[in-house]
Amino acid sequence: MKKEDMTNQDLFDTNYTVAKLLFEQTTYPWEVLPKISEFIVSLGERLPKDEFVHVGKAVWIHKSVNLPPTACMGEHVIICKGAQIRHCAFIRGNAIIGEFAVVGNSSEVKNSILFDGVQVPHFNYVGDSILGYKSHMGASSIASNVKSDKSLVTVHAEDGDIETGLKKFGAILGDYAEVGCGAVLNPGTVIGPKSSIYPLSSVRSCVDANSIYKNQGEVVEKTVTEEE
Repeated sequence: MKKEDMTNQDLFDTNYTVAKLLFEQTTYPWEVLPKISEFIVSLGERLPKDEFVHVGKAVWIHKSVNLPPTACMGEHVIICKGAQIRHCAFIRGNAIIGEFAVVGNSSEVKNSILFDGVQVPHFNYVGDSILGYKSHMGASSIASNVKSDKSLVTVHAEDGDIETGLKKFGAILGDYAEVGCGAVLNPGTVIGPKSSIYPLSSVRSCVDANSIYKNQGEVVEKTVTEEE
C-alpha cells in the first residue's frame, strides 16, 4: 500500500461517523488519535439532550443503548444510537462507539473510534485504533498498540516509511475490513477497505484494499463478485 492510499478519504466513508469533522481536519487517520479526547468533550456538549444521556463528567450515551450492569465505562466516551454494549465490555475511555456498532463480551476499547456498524464482539482488544464502517474483528483478534521496545510507531508504506511520532498506535481498518479470529494487528498496521485477514495471522505491514492477507509476503487480490 502506498502513502497516497492511506489517507482518510481513501480508507473511509466519513458519513458513517459522528467524528466526521476530525477526519476532515486531518490527512492520515493516525493523526486523529491524539485529538479524540478533546473532540469528544466538544461534541458531547452539542449532542441533542433529548437523545443522549449525559453521565458523569464526559460520557454521553444514546437513550436507545441498553448498558448492562457488568459493562465498565471510563471517561470521555460517546455511544451512539443502537450500539450494543454487551456483558463485561470495557470501554476504558476516549472512545466513540458508532451507530449500531457492537462491543461484546470481554472486549476492551481505548482511545479509538469505531465507525457505524463496526463489530468487536468477542474478547477483542482495540487500542489507539480507527475501525472503518462495518469492519469486523473476529473472536480474540487484537489491535496491539505499543511496540515491545517502546519506540515510536512507524507506518511502513510501499513507497517509504511514515514517522507518526506516536508511542501508542494500534491499527487502522478501512471500511468493510475483516479480521480473522486470533489475528494480531501489530502497531502501525493499516488494512485497506474490503480486505480480509486470515485467522491467527500476525500482520506487521500495510495491506492493500480488496486483498486477502494469508501470511507475511503472501497477499492475494480478492475476487470481487457483482453483488459486492
